Amino acid sequence: MTRTRTALLATMCVGMFLVQLDVTVVNVALPDIRTGLGTSLAGQQWVVDAYAVVLAGLLLVGGALGDRFGHRRVVLTGLVLFGAASLACGAAPSAAVLIGGRAVQGLGAALLLPGTLAVVTRAFPQRAEQPRAVGIWAGVSALALPAGPVLGGALVSGPGWRWVFLVNLPIVLAAVPATLVVVGRDRPTAGRRLDQPGAGLAALALAAAVLAVIDLGRGAGDPRVWVPAAVAVVAVAGFVVRERRARAPMIPPELWRVPAFVGANLVAAAMNLVGIGVVFVATLYLQTVQGHPAAVAGAMLLPLFVPLAVLAPITGRIVGRVGSRPPMTAGLVLGILGCLALGGLRPESGYGRLLPVLLGLGVGMGLLTAAVVAAAVGAVDPERAGLASGVNNTARQSAGAIAVALFGVLAGSPTDAERFTDGLHRIGVLGAVVWALALVLTLATLSVPGAGSGPRSRRRRRVHPDGGSAPAP
Repeated sequence: MTRTRTALLATMCVGMFLVQLDVTVVNVALPDIRTGLGTSLAGQQWVVDAYAVVLAGLLLVGGALGDRFGHRRVVLTGLVLFGAASLACGAAPSAAVLIGGRAVQGLGAALLLPGTLAVVTRAFPQRAEQPRAVGIWAGVSALALPAGPVLGGALVSGPGWRWVFLVNLPIVLAAVPATLVVVGRDRPTAGRRLDQPGAGLAALALAAAVLAVIDLGRGAGDPRVWVPAAVAVVAVAGFVVRERRARAPMIPPELWRVPAFVGANLVAAAMNLVGIGVVFVATLYLQTVQGHPAAVAGAMLLPLFVPLAVLAPITGRIVGRVGSRPPMTAGLVLGILGCLALGGLRPESGYGRLLPVLLGLGVGMGLLTAAVVAAAVGAVDPERAGLASGVNNTARQSAGAIAVALFGVLAGSPTDAERFTDGLHRIGVLGAVVWALALVLTLATLSVPGAGSGPRSRRRRRVHPDGGSAPAP
């Protein structure tokens, strides 16, 4: 690996690190944001979800734009947007400005996530070196998960919550010129089309669904609930019709006829629905209900994030040997046990009562994350691996956005400690049911003979029982 390519890999890792960091770093700042800007629980939810909704809704668009205009240009655009939005968030005079800034951050992140990976894979084309480079890229991004609550807690307890966003500025200011120097211009893919109506309908459906769920506490008959819900339904129907008729659909319809592909993406969505939702309510529980300082609360969340970061590369090696189904099964079982442990929490519970929840979900997601991606990618032709990864990321990010809205409604305001912990009990049951259904889906789709017999089966490859594959000897 030459110095130039090492510098390129490091620079792209910085971009991906920022994307992942802002998924978790903001959670520990929510109580201080509520106090500082006078916002409600719904406002706190949108501080998280404005980023997640835009990121999820535009991930596939970001990859397509990179193919069409060049990934170097798209990465630079993403960095500039992310930096400008971070400055706006750090200086926000109101919750509305902060939420708008978070949405622009999500746009920058949607350009960075697929763009940085594309730059890395093109810079390391050889079969022996590419997995190593991608593994480093993924490992650095995984480190952002435990770093988020710790860094966020230290900043909130020190200079204040605004620095949760302002800390991004020096990183972006270093990454932009580094990208200009070390990343060469890439040639856009000729003739690649972007399905703009499909992309718009997908983003509209997700945003409307999140808005409807956040306002669900007002009652299903409230116009602020049923109007966005109706918009979401119409947008989903429109998206389905558009995908069937489009010359270049965002997701080729034949992929939905591959059981392993569908099953892996639904399990990925279930994973984030529970995992991201629990992170949101656990942060409010530790800080608002129990009164822990932000730095302490951030450290308390490490048993969830550290196993996720540590186990991700290990799970990748396990999948290479036995396929995706065994680690996915083990991860889902542990996650179910973690969810059920929420049932014993009370406002005055010691940390020992929360620890099984965090460990169960952290280890469970650590076993699941790499496995669900491998199952989705392994179910399609090699030339569609990027698309499959993008769909999998979109499923996870979309479910995470809905989770913050849904779990916030189920738990209620953390200022009412008894009601909030009662809501945690309901969330525990819901989470266990969702992951139990995901377990059934894993066994049903990834163990069906020929589940991987989609497009990839026509090539000379040895197919795992879960639909993943390995090169034939």
